[in-house]
Amino acid sequence: MVSAIPGHNAYKMKISKASLAALIIFFIIVVDQLVKIYIKTHFFLGESVEVTSWFHLLFVENNGMAFGMEFGSKLFLSLLRIVVVALIIYYMWRIRKNPGLKWGYMVCLALIVAGAAGNIIDSMFYGLIFNNPAPPAVAELFPPDGGYASLFHGKVVDMLYFPLFSFMWPDWMPFVGGDRFTFFQPVFNIADAAISVGIIVLILFYSNQISTLWEAEKKEKTVDETDD
Repeated sequence: MVSAIPGHNAYKMKISKASLAALIIFFIIVVDQLVKIYIKTHFFLGESVEVTSWFHLLFVENNGMAFGMEFGSKLFLSLLRIVVVALIIYYMWRIRKNPGLKWGYMVCLALIVAGAAGNIIDSMFYGLIFNNPAPPAVAELFPPDGGYASLFHGKVVDMLYFPLFSFMWPDWMPFVGGDRFTFFQPVFNIADAAISVGIIVLILFYSNQISTLWEAEKKEKTVDETDD
């Protein structure tokens, strides 16, 4: 919405918290999907390109949650993500006009929704729109013979790998002696990063927002009931 400032020729752009959240969600989903589609159609499974010594593009796929974790069946994971995203979006809609709502809290929720939605798209549709050839062949988008899996059974594409440093454990160490340790080993994607940043920042800086907004909503209901 554009509003004129009295006595000035300039205009000031105003954006609501809900609009900002929608823009963040849209932008992250688009970027996440563009990167995934590029990797899927230009890299064969397991291919790695060293951008720097501490950052590689490594194409892997997984059936699980963020950072390749496995939890439950594929269909259960896909449906769980959809339910969680729907609940968070409903929550964001409910609190969008709450006077106690902080911008940062809304941004954190938008990051979590965008990340979860990005991986939902992989799970729902990638099995339908991509084939899954053996390396060194790369996948084809909309293959004439159809995709590699049914709806909700696609694999999540990961590509960001940060082997920041590595070392060999001393031989005298129990269980891990003589093994190489690499930090940071998980391969992830932009959607995973958005979820992680949103959750971490929310916990560190906005953990009290839930109770604050709840109290504000209770007071508003009390006032409305009193007026009635």
